[in-house]
Amino acid sequence: MSATVRTVIDDEADIRLDRWLRRHFPALPQALIERLCRTGQLRVDGQRAAANTRLAPGQAVRVPPLADRAAPPFTADPDPALAREAARMVLYRDDDVIVLNKPHGLPVQGGPGISRHLDRMLDGLRFDRLDRPRLVHRLDRDTSGVLVLARTPGVAAKLAAAFRGRDVHKTYWSVVQGRPVPPEGRIDLDLARTGRRTDRIAPAAADDPAAARAITDYRTLDHAGRRFAWLELQPLTGRMHQLRVHCAALGVPILGDDKYGPAAPQPSAEPLHLHARRLALPHPAGGTLVAEADLPPHMRETFARFGFAAPAAQPARRI
Repeated sequence: MSATVRTVIDDEADIRLDRWLRRHFPALPQALIERLCRTGQLRVDGQRAAANTRLAPGQAVRVPPLADRAAPPFTADPDPALAREAARMVLYRDDDVIVLNKPHGLPVQGGPGISRHLDRMLDGLRFDRLDRPRLVHRLDRDTSGVLVLARTPGVAAKLAAAFRGRDVHKTYWSVVQGRPVPPEGRIDLDLARTGRRTDRIAPAAADDPAAARAITDYRTLDHAGRRFAWLELQPLTGRMHQLRVHCAALGVPILGDDKYGPAAPQPSAEPLHLHARRLALPHPAGGTLVAEADLPPHMRETFARFGFAAPAAQPARRI
């Protein structure tokens, strides 16, 4: 077989070369993509290109023979039960995006021992489209709330750029153990992975070359004496476990946090009380998309127990 040349379409603007290839050749391994780039077999407009090269509409991508290495995977019809479960999460949809209220305890993607996850449900959210929706950001398994999906590759690239560029305004609600002093302020505390653990984050030393800037604004919305408080959290950066580590560093760990709370590493009797309440982001078709999500059942019960009065979520809208 001979090499082929494919043209990048408008809907694929700003996508990385390796991700563009995997959309056209879903079974193509990343290691092979990297090797094809290093050896010059993959070219963009006749020039060598790195795997992370971002593409523009109209560019010509030379693709070497790949059919024997990257046969398209079989795509089954969506499982009806998973499709119904996914549809119940939908807060909003239009031609470009779908907004979900992700439940507590549902992983966004699979992993060792994880067979039930959101990524597996996305075929049930195609609606009138052939393409399955695409993830453009993440929430931890035990964090509930607003999650945005892109309905086309071009929209996915635009939304991913918005998240990278900090054009997305995020508001979380949490119940914490204790009452922060002062009741509102900014946490500016660098973070880094700790030791050999890739799933645990800690405040970083000032001279740590691996430190990442992390900033969170917080505000106390209500409190139950000095034992518990309802906080509004607005992360200005997007680091792994940022809100959980920042709250613990403030002396008010999030209720139910087994990893960073006072009982860690002992299991907590409470689920994690962290909820992505609101997102405001540039809509790919213009304007701003604002979406809010109501609290999950375990947080509603806690709010009722402590007498916290949470307003109902407003319907998602473009403004």
